[in-house]
Amino acid sequence: MVDTVPRIRLNDGAEIPQLGLGVFQVPQDEVAEVVRYALQCGYRSIDTAAGYQNEEGVGEAIASSGLPREEIYVTTKLANTDHGYDAALRAFEVSRQKLGLTYVDLYLIHWPMPERDLYVETWRAFEKLKDDGLARSIGVSNFLIPHLEKLLAESEVVPTVNQIEVHPALQQRELREYCWDHDIVPEAYSPLARGEVLQHPVITEMAARHGKTPAQVVLRWHIQEGHIVIPKSTTPSRIKENFEIFDFELSEEDMTLFESLDSGARTGLDPAVTNE
Repeated sequence: MVDTVPRIRLNDGAEIPQLGLGVFQVPQDEVAEVVRYALQCGYRSIDTAAGYQNEEGVGEAIASSGLPREEIYVTTKLANTDHGYDAALRAFEVSRQKLGLTYVDLYLIHWPMPERDLYVETWRAFEKLKDDGLARSIGVSNFLIPHLEKLLAESEVVPTVNQIEVHPALQQRELREYCWDHDIVPEAYSPLARGEVLQHPVITEMAARHGKTPAQVVLRWHIQEGHIVIPKSTTPSRIKENFEIFDFELSEEDMTLFESLDSGARTGLDPAVTNE
């Protein structure tokens, strides 16, 4: 099952599984069991963050999984309170200790926090973490085009990924195209719009036609769009269901139908006006 998940090569030469498990809002006392089950199902990429306050549980699940460390791709993110060079280095070490790892595979600036205007300085700390081998790859999250333009103009290392809210109702095509043009892979969080798109008649009809669930059809759309995708669930049946999307393909007509569903509707915060 594990070998069915495609891997995407990042601009630094590293590879990341295209499908992973997100653990946003999974409580610390539940996350270890959720991650352990996902690893049993075949997931090999786990996405957490300092702000989720569950890194210890993720680390516990990895340590008890019996899997070699190099088989599990671990992403975590910097908390918004820890922007700045020295603060970011200290925060990374706290996350690393909580995870119980010698390195993380991907470290992200969680939000640009443009009102503080520290994300370029923060990025320099990320570059050091990469140089020191503590973060194998570095990237950003919730960065819009102006944030990326500033970062690219004032630094040498291009982010490997930009983790953004993407789903059929919020396709962010201009931002995704900018990322592709600069060799930054879009990574989709809230890929199912927190369930809000799953009752759309276009999606339910497509799911029935393919003998799949609406969630599986939407996740397959993400895969064929070329995103990294990290659906979150704490329900074992849904964790398993979300992984079973590599035995069918959407047609060109299906993909075109998805284009018509873009309404610009966010389920989370807008990086242009606010930060978590």
